[in-house]
Amino acid sequence: VFLGNGPSGICLSYLLSGYTPYFKRGSLHPHPILQRKLEEAPDVSILDQDLEYLSEGLEGRSHSPVALLFDTLQRPDTDFGGTADSVLTWWHETDRAIPHLVLGRNAPGGAWHSIEGSMVTLSRGEWMGLPDLPFKDWLKQKRRGLRNNRATAEDIAQYYQQYVMKKGLQRNFRCGTVVTSLRKVRTESISNHSQKDLQENSDSLGNFNERSTEVFQVDGFFKTLKGDKEPFSIYAENVVLATGTYDSPTWLGVKGENLSYVHHQLFALEEAVRNNSIGIMSDPVLIVGAGLTAADAILLAHHCNVPVIHVFRRGVSDPGLTFNQLPKMMYPEYHKVHQMMKEQTAACAGPYECYVSLPEHHVLSFGKDKKCVFQDKNGCQKIYKVSMALVLTGSNPNLSFLPNNGIDLAMDSDQPVNPKRNPIDIDPFTYECTQEKGLYALGPLAGDNFVRFVQGGALAVASSLLKKANKNPP
Repeated sequence: VFLGNGPSGICLSYLLSGYTPYFKRGSLHPHPILQRKLEEAPDVSILDQDLEYLSEGLEGRSHSPVALLFDTLQRPDTDFGGTADSVLTWWHETDRAIPHLVLGRNAPGGAWHSIEGSMVTLSRGEWMGLPDLPFKDWLKQKRRGLRNNRATAEDIAQYYQQYVMKKGLQRNFRCGTVVTSLRKVRTESISNHSQKDLQENSDSLGNFNERSTEVFQVDGFFKTLKGDKEPFSIYAENVVLATGTYDSPTWLGVKGENLSYVHHQLFALEEAVRNNSIGIMSDPVLIVGAGLTAADAILLAHHCNVPVIHVFRRGVSDPGLTFNQLPKMMYPEYHKVHQMMKEQTAACAGPYECYVSLPEHHVLSFGKDKKCVFQDKNGCQKIYKVSMALVLTGSNPNLSFLPNNGIDLAMDSDQPVNPKRNPIDIDPFTYECTQEKGLYALGPLAGDNFVRFVQGGALAVASSLLKKANKNPP
């Protein structure tokens, strides 16, 4: 059972449906050592090879060796601007399929359906694609091209949905499901009829290995078209956590943050603009944060002539600031926001109307009268009256369905799971949780935050599950 139907879950479903990658004979990988290793066993699928051996010595923009391996097999020279074809060929070996269910709240694509459709991705469009259906080719069929090599969120969401249909994976997906609990139970305590609810169209998942004394019980409810909630329980020997990190926005933890004009998601601003409840004559909108979501909010407000006060903790030249890590040519709109942050501080007026930046400030409180108090690094305080406030400082995964919110699974088991600072502790070549055998973590929960790199985790999990199911050829 997979919890989450975003890119990680879709990719793993593809690999467990019998689609098997092999090294394409006659192809040449630009990494000579990897090329030599691939030529050693061309008739053995990548899933059945030693992933640690294949990935040894690879370098790139991910800390995961398997993520780098699968990425470089699919896009051999993409980091150097190249467009070399994948060195993989895919065979559909139905006898190697492993029965599975993919549970998700939304349509396949996960959180991509919750993002404003016109938003442009940070990653290049071709990096958003899944195995054996290049995103660029799919977009060409729609008679569209990539803007500045990047794609819109709406395109991505549609692509993931159509990928599931084109690859015939839809029978494994159950959308509109909410998981409320995941726990280990003893096999003798399970009644025979207990997992019929979600499985009428699926191969049985209940044929447990005779040696299993414990399995996972997944409880939740299914939202019907009428809006009713139908409860379900499923039992599985292996569960994959792929729920991403979009669920739970980070709060500052300051006084007044729960007031009705303080919001934690971008769509609140989109809605206010749509309803004309804010405009050029309103008090400024306060935007807190210096990541890309905050930048998207500033661009939206700027486009609609809505005045903005922008508060963030870092200095504008801080190397840790996201904008200082992005190439200007590829991300002109984010470069513009960075320029505004530098040139239009409260201390010195600049060329941009309707925008004031307060670097190295933090929010002390939100008042009922919509007056917000900020403090700079020297302890000086400022008060501004605002029309609405958006706290856009990142988000955390919602793991409330796990015992102790999943904290026991994290690298530091005293702190909550966080994709950047404290991911789930996994084996790097199987993605199995070190603290709980049979439980796997993929995507941001395992520290892989980009679509191009979550797929290596799916490769690792598929390889591990095939070994457990004895479906790896000798």
